[in-house]
Amino acid sequence: MARKHKQDVVSWYQQPEPDICPLCNRLIPADQRDEHHLIPKSRGGRQTQALHRICHRQIHALFDEAELEKSYSTVEALLEHPQMEKFVRWVRKKPPGFYDGTRRSNRRKEKG
Repeated sequence: MARKHKQDVVSWYQQPEPDICPLCNRLIPADQRDEHHLIPKSRGGRQTQALHRICHRQIHALFDEAELEKSYSTVEALLEHPQMEKFVRWVRKKPPGFYDGTRRSNRRKEKG
């Protein structure tokens, strides 16, 4: 019996839509993709949003979980905050793969 080799092969695979960060509107590379809980998981939040790692870290550097739950549980609310707005204006000019390491908090003790 003859094999159907390379005959009428219909591809079922569809390439996924590229992720765009809703904060900075840049393409999110796979290695820079973080899932952000709009309402912190510790406070019952389940819905997540894909963000650049640098944008995600900036959110958590500016706001604690109570603030995120009460005042900044949407992308629109985050963008209205003056410090977040300033950060977004800065990071929008960077290439999609750009990542600037975060500094360790002074409250953390050096392990040694």
